[in-house]
Amino acid sequence: MNRPRTSTGQLLLVSLMGLAVSVVGCHKHPDDKPTVALIVKSLANEFFKTMEEGARAHHDQHQDEYDLKVIGIKNETDVTQQIECVELVMAQGVDAIVIAPADSKALVPVCKRAMDAGIVVVNIDNKLDADVLREKNATIPFVGPDNRKGAAMAGTYLADRLQRGDEVAIIEGAPNAFNGIQRKQGFEDAMQAAGMNVVSSQTGYWETDKAQPVASALINGHPDLKAILCANDSMALGAVAALRDAGKGRSVYVIGFDNIAAAQRLLKEGRILCTVDQHADKLASFGIEHALQMLKGEAAGVDQETPVDLITAEML
Repeated sequence: MNRPRTSTGQLLLVSLMGLAVSVVGCHKHPDDKPTVALIVKSLANEFFKTMEEGARAHHDQHQDEYDLKVIGIKNETDVTQQIECVELVMAQGVDAIVIAPADSKALVPVCKRAMDAGIVVVNIDNKLDADVLREKNATIPFVGPDNRKGAAMAGTYLADRLQRGDEVAIIEGAPNAFNGIQRKQGFEDAMQAAGMNVVSSQTGYWETDKAQPVASALINGHPDLKAILCANDSMALGAVAALRDAGKGRSVYVIGFDNIAAAQRLLKEGRILCTVDQHADKLASFGIEHALQMLKGEAAGVDQETPVDLITAEML
């Protein structure tokens, strides 16, 4: 007996079963409102959960202007799954995609396909790679913060508490994430300017459980280590846990980036020195507003820098 053939669309839906998906308005806009798809990284990460909540709050205030779909991948670095997310919303006929890409290079081709299909694409949070964009002849506006500047602010605040020549280490984000690269460079800018000794720089792939063993190895391998600079707060939580397990507590400074609630608690306890707020609750809204302006022909699709602010315990 011949088995029924499985269509490409069915396979795609099956592959997306593991996604954390939430949708507002699942139908094609019957009232001629545009549909905007917000595609983020892991909604298990508090930063992107806050981003989703900010987008929903914006939509609640502008329901008569657009419909919203929000999709998050299961893991921070699951690039293939995020590409499938873009393909899914393209098939659903959305008018605009606002994306925080898991990989600055790998997401460019599918975003270009979306543009070729007449969909407005706006890049937020993690900037798409300029060289790959040129190679694909794609111009996609980036609405987001200057990550290098934000990281340098945190690094400078840390340096004021250290002595020239002190040993410090960096825990980086995912290697192909532009924002992770920029934050590493910002940390390095501040440490070089202050004359610190960067003894190691390794990736923690954005995640607490991956950063914790990296931090443990750094602590054991460098007994004179004075600070660990983490490219996001999730990895800073891993560094704090590693210090606790090593019995070093507050003897090594930890800095983060994102200003999530868990980091704020550790700031108050003195376990994290500082973090950087790139305003996750507003970031998606900025991108959505930019996309809506492009759909109306009111914006040329140029980059837009959004705020970053240093956060210390005294500010909470």
